[in-house]
Amino acid sequence: MTRLFGPQVRTLTVVEGAIRQAVVASGKVRSPQRSELAAQISGQVRTVNVVEGQAVSPGELLLTLDDRELQAAQAQAAAQLAQAELRLQQLQQLVEPLNQESRRQAEATLTQAKLQYQRVEALVARGFYSPNQLDDARRALTVAESQFAASRLQAGSNARGGSDYRLAQNAVTQARANLALAEARLAYATLVAPRAGTILNRLVEPGDSVQPGKVLLTLSPAGNTELVVQIDEKNLRWLALGQPAQVSADAWPDRNFPAQINYIGPAVDPLRGSVEVRLLVPQPPAYLKEDMTVSIDITTGSNDKALLLPLEGVRGTPGDYWVLVIRDGVAVRQSVQLGLRNAAQQEILDGLAAGELVVASSETSIAAGDRVR
Repeated sequence: MTRLFGPQVRTLTVVEGAIRQAVVASGKVRSPQRSELAAQISGQVRTVNVVEGQAVSPGELLLTLDDRELQAAQAQAAAQLAQAELRLQQLQQLVEPLNQESRRQAEATLTQAKLQYQRVEALVARGFYSPNQLDDARRALTVAESQFAASRLQAGSNARGGSDYRLAQNAVTQARANLALAEARLAYATLVAPRAGTILNRLVEPGDSVQPGKVLLTLSPAGNTELVVQIDEKNLRWLALGQPAQVSADAWPDRNFPAQINYIGPAVDPLRGSVEVRLLVPQPPAYLKEDMTVSIDITTGSNDKALLLPLEGVRGTPGDYWVLVIRDGVAVRQSVQLGLRNAAQQEILDGLAAGELVVASSETSIAAGDRVR
């Protein structure tokens, strides 16, 4: 009988049903942007107004440094600006008009000296005055010319656009810049929340000395919560943006919440052979904490009306998958096209029909063309 009908073998039946393919991995909870708030200047911490886990609002005071020296520098810069502005105002309202008046007086004196010289010169020519008197008139004229030239230079220097005026303007500009710098440094002594969020780490206490660049507080900004997971590169072909996932925190394994892929890394980590994937959690549960470990079950495909075969029935290698299907009592090698896959079943896209029997791959003694039952 065995020769006539062949040996009895274990078979697997092709059935119609639903299949869901998933990629499962472990990841971490992370805010999209974690802010490390650092010192901008050297100083001593005066107050720390927040604790770890505290929610803060934009602009809320977090920490202050000792600012007594900075306040003194700001006051000094303000006084220097006031002095520079007063000097410029003095040039505009007092010095410039006085110089213009001095120039007019010098011009009048020069005119008078010229007339006097001409009169004395005429009288000397007629013999009424001595040459010594002409020399005196010439010296007076020279002095008047020098005074007039000096008054012109002084008036030009103090006038708008003159060198003294420009120096006064530059002094005001520099004093304003010094005040702005002093105010900026004074502002560095106060640390406020750049955005709404939660304080994750408090790394300083009152009395601590800090240097520029030292991280004082870590802020987790309010907003969308992300899950970050490293997925084996062999599963990369199954991943796509927008795919849904079910997530559970390791601390609460019986509570699931939804997430969705919103980022797939552009490169594979050569050391780990994985790609970074991020999932958006639209409604994070209250118990979800920063850096918490979570289990992520990503749905990469599903079909409610699929032809399904247990995994043990599929043989071959990528590009050449096949099965031994029993037709008319004979094991026939049949190429198949595969679709979705889960832990127990394989979707058959082409090559088999519902109800057909397939020889299990564990039946290693059976070859194509053998009679079986």
